[in-house]
Amino acid sequence: MRAPRPGSVRPLVAESWRRSARVDPDGAPRLTLGTDELDAARRDGPLATLLPIVRRLLLDDSRSAGCVVAVGDAAGRLVFVDGARSARRAAEDMGFVPGADWAEEHVGTSAPGTALRLDRPVQIRRDEHYATAVKPWSCTAVPVHDPSGRVVGVLDVTGDERAVERHTLPLLTATVAAAEAELALAVLRAPNPPAPRAPATTADAELVLLGADTATLRVDGHAVGLSARHSEILAVLATAPGGLAAADLAAAVYGDPGATVTLRAEVVRLRRVLAATAPCVTMASRPYRVGGVRTDVDTVLAALDRGSRLQAVSRYPGPVLPGSDAPGVDALRDLVRGRFREAVVTDGSAEALLAWARTPDGAADARVLRALLRTLPPRSPRRAGLVAAVEALEGV
Repeated sequence: MRAPRPGSVRPLVAESWRRSARVDPDGAPRLTLGTDELDAARRDGPLATLLPIVRRLLLDDSRSAGCVVAVGDAAGRLVFVDGARSARRAAEDMGFVPGADWAEEHVGTSAPGTALRLDRPVQIRRDEHYATAVKPWSCTAVPVHDPSGRVVGVLDVTGDERAVERHTLPLLTATVAAAEAELALAVLRAPNPPAPRAPATTADAELVLLGADTATLRVDGHAVGLSARHSEILAVLATAPGGLAAADLAAAVYGDPGATVTLRAEVVRLRRVLAATAPCVTMASRPYRVGGVRTDVDTVLAALDRGSRLQAVSRYPGPVLPGSDAPGVDALRDLVRGRFREAVVTDGSAEALLAWARTPDGAADARVLRALLRTLPPRSPRRAGLVAAVEALEGV
């Protein structure tokens, strides 16, 4: 297809199109970051400071608006993409996924790539995009700087016209300002080396269920993204070591024990995915059960059982498959929340309670907030906010 030509578009867009003239408008972004590099970017450096702030300030609103939130590094490579399930699935079709290179010189005009190129906030609406696949979308992006003024990344919201509404740019700008302030504070603090990770010895693959709407299988240093339905099936089976009959699994996944025909067809597709990408993970039937895999849920619950409350909370990025409404996943989600609640309330220390209260689950749990209130001194400045939060949760 012929590349777009600058015409009546805005000057900012026309200049970006001219810079993009050598880009194939029908091409797809390249995946340039592997699993280890993505993990390192999310764990260390400036983007590790940005991500918790993004999750706290932007993620819920973006999901409600049917958009996705993305964070990219200084080179335009996405390291984090999350948001509304339907929007995230559609974004995957155009290569808007972690590890993909969205620099302007490689995919043409887009909010994250052009914002990095110009080092300024940018909003790009539908047909202003250069690449054909991106034209149904609109996006807003703001560069992120370290205390020296160097660009270290970019924050983006992508979706329909809601992604470029009048309030979107100020919201992103405020989020970036909060992150840049935290980066400045980090310069004044002594850095703490990351805790070493325990090697995976109990299984050949890890199923990551916490904090994202779809699961990821980590196998031999590679990440395999799963569909929402495959995520739900594996999540349910991974926590049922004795296996489940077809009707029971259908009830747990679809909410209908009679949906066994649909279930069997999905299991066939899942087996093909596993055979191609994670052959160490096995699936048996009669009853259905899974082997050769452990979950990140197992890891955090094991830490709780050891009494390592703070370590467990630090490894808890969010609920189990938060976008899923499968009954079996919902039950697992509630189980994990309940285990954390009981552990930190039983522990009784202000540190454990405060750490859990900072998570979305803990902040919405009046019992936890009341337990935290009991540990605080009478004149603590935190008390007023906690009392207000408890009253709001309990409808007082």
